[in-house]
This record gives sequence, structure tokens and C-alpha cells, in this order.
Amino acid sequence: MSVDYWKKTQFGKGFGKAGNRGHVFIAVGLVLAGLAFAVQAETLGEAYRRALKQDPVFDSARYALEAAQEKLPQAKAGLLPTVNAGFNASSQKGDASFSDAPYMARDARTRGWSLQLNQPLFRLANWIAYDQADAQIRQADAQFAQAQQDIVLRVAQAYFDVLVAEESLAVAETQLTAVEQQLGLAKRNFDVGVSTITDTYEAKSRFDLATSQRIAAVNDLVNKRAEYERVTGEEPIDLLELRSDVSLPKPTPADLPSWLTAAREQNPLVRVQFAAQEVAKKEIAKNRSGHAPTLDMTASYGRNYSSGSLTSPADIDTRARSTQVGVQLNIPIYSGGGTESRVREAASNYYKARADWETARRQAATSAKQAFTAFDSGQSQIDALQSAVESSRSSVEANKVGYRIGTRINIDVLNAEQQLAAAQRDLVKTRYETLMQGLRLKASAGLLVEQDIYQIDALMVRRPSSAAR
Repeated sequence: MSVDYWKKTQFGKGFGKAGNRGHVFIAVGLVLAGLAFAVQAETLGEAYRRALKQDPVFDSARYALEAAQEKLPQAKAGLLPTVNAGFNASSQKGDASFSDAPYMARDARTRGWSLQLNQPLFRLANWIAYDQADAQIRQADAQFAQAQQDIVLRVAQAYFDVLVAEESLAVAETQLTAVEQQLGLAKRNFDVGVSTITDTYEAKSRFDLATSQRIAAVNDLVNKRAEYERVTGEEPIDLLELRSDVSLPKPTPADLPSWLTAAREQNPLVRVQFAAQEVAKKEIAKNRSGHAPTLDMTASYGRNYSSGSLTSPADIDTRARSTQVGVQLNIPIYSGGGTESRVREAASNYYKARADWETARRQAATSAKQAFTAFDSGQSQIDALQSAVESSRSSVEANKVGYRIGTRINIDVLNAEQQLAAAQRDLVKTRYETLMQGLRLKASAGLLVEQDIYQIDALMVRRPSSAAR
């Protein structure tokens, strides 16, 4: 909705016989006062790029991916050597007596350092954990792909919702103005005796209803703008709208079975659950490896110094250097049944993951089918509503002429105007909802990408000013 339109509806427009309706929307006007500084319409692509930087939900998904990618180097560390260094120093003071001699003060000092290396030669669990980490990263990649598609859908939905809400308000304003004019005409006709008071009452009733609908439309727009701000981080100023003559792009391929197949295999949530199944399968093998022996190579080098001891009458400094190389074999024999229990637990988790994978495949196929069907029906609804708008517009003009010449009554004109307003509102809503169904269809098959945002931008145009409307 243009800035001029907001000025007209919120601040500058007189309300005539409606009384002081404007004060109802003062709060809305204050919220939207910054719109006066808008210089150009914001594209859907611009809203999307800003959401990528400011949306906390997407930030959370990105950091989750970064955290998951660290699992591979962590698992790899279990296959590589570890090196540790140590240092010790101590001092002992006391009195000691040797061969019944008097006690004498003693002072003994020791210090030393060592360097130890441990290289796993055979640790089956560590190798399995390395393969498992790779599956965990694939799972995180699929989760991030889902987040990438989700932010496209959320931005597009918020953008379109604002447009629909603005159009609904414009229709409510138009309908209110028309009913107000009809109310004035009914009153004048009653005053000159060419119509009954019933016409005036009917027009007043419709006027009150139209006022209520306008209030609801304003409230809905405020809510939709708040949701837009939540997703993108900033309040919408001026947005583009679909060209009235544009044909919405049809899904490619045009057959449902192809989309169902793609959804069952490529949907990000399906890929997440498939990777989770692989992780659970590796967990079974890792727990079974608790029965396998482990073999490590160890090596150490160190130096030690001692000035003597409290229990020796002679102070003899000793220094030692030592080097040690060997292998260490550990063979598990019995662990109290813990290993077997962990294997059974991992097996149950695997069967659960497999069931979740099948659930995700079915849900993806259902989503694809619903979106495909909704898009087709939406196209048909658009055609029907376009025809309905034209017919309703002709009906309004015909009823106005008939009312002036006495062949139609006031209620006929009001009904025709209400029908036209409803058809216009439904047409706008259906066009954007059908466009969203196309995006949801691609998302169900894991094919929704950033480029789809810019293709929609190519279908949109800046809206006319309020004067043109």
C-alpha cells in the first residue's frame, strides 16, 4: 500500500456523516507515521536478504550446523595420537635418627618431568564413531537446508500477508465510501419523498457493518505488519504487488507423480530422518564394539632428580633418564551386562528412526499432493474470480442506474457493492495464496531456492498511488 494511501486513510481523509471515526485509528497512525519517509518500494528479494541477516530462527539453524560440523574433527581425534607432558617437584623436611643417634634435620627434594605419547592401533568404536560423525553432519546439512527453505516461505508469507491485508483495507475503505454515499442518497430521497425510511435504515445498517469491517481490516493489517517485522527485523514501508495481468508460473514438471517421487526422496525432513537412521545404525555397531579388544602403542620419555630421602643417612644426589615404548592390549571379558543393554537400546532407537523416516516420507508426499492440488484449484479460482469481479462491477453500475430510475431499491445497490468488494478481496487473496502453494510445492520436494524469490520479484510492480486507485 502506498504512503499516499495511508495518509488518506489514516490522517487526511474526512469521515463526513460517519462522525469522528478517525480517532479509532490514532494508534495505528502513530505506528505508521514513519511511512512518510519511504522513497521506493521494497522488493521481496530485499526483504529476504534482510531476513537472512536478522532472523534469529535462521541464525539458530546456522549455528547448529556449525556446531554439528565439529563432530567430524572430534571423532577423528579418537584415531590420532595424544601427547601429554607432566612435571613434578616436591620438598620434604623433617627430623630423623639413625642407629640411636640424636635426631637431625633432614631436607630431601625431588623433581622430574615426562612426555607421554599414546597412539590407538585398534579401537573399533573410534572408527565407527568416525563414520557416525559423517552421518551426523549429513543430518545437520539437511536440517539447515530445511531452515533455508523455511525462511523463504516465512518471508514470502509475511510479505504476501501484508499485501493481502492492505488490499483488504483498501476494499473496506472503498466499500465504506460507497455505502456512505448510498446512505446520503437514501436520506435525500426520503427527504423529498421518493423513497421510504426503510431504505435509509438499510443503508445505515450497511454503513455500520462496513465501519466494523474497516476496523477489523486495520487490526489485521497491524498484526500482519508486526509479523513481517518479526521475520525481517524491520517494519514494512512500501511493497510491490503482483501485476494484474500476470499469469502465475505453473509447476514444472506438470505431473503429480514426479513431485511425489521427488518429495519422498529429496524433502529436507526426509533427508534428516534418513541420516538419523544411519546415525542410529552406527550407534548399534559402536555399542557392540564394547566386546572388542583394544590395542594401543605407548611411548614415554622422562627425567627425574632426587637429593636424597628422609630415611637415608647419606645425601646422595641421583639423576635418571628413562625411555619406554610398548603396546597395551585390553580384552573386555565381562561388564555386568551393560554392553548388551546398550546394544538393545541402540537397536530400539534404530527402529524408531526408521519409522520416523517412513513418517517423513509420507508427510512429504502428502504436502506435495496438497500443494499441487491447491495450486491447480487456485488457478481455476483466479479465473472464476476475475470473471466475478467484472460481472459484479457491471452489476453495481446497473443497480445504481436502476435505483435512480426506480426499478431497483437501495438494498439491491448495497448488495451489489458488497458482492463486488468481496470478489475483489477474494481475488487478491487467492492470487497470493496460489503463489504460496507453488512455493510450498517446491519446498515439499526440496527444490525451493533463493532464485525463486527473484523470479517472483519479476512478476511484481510498484502499486499506483491512492489517487490512481
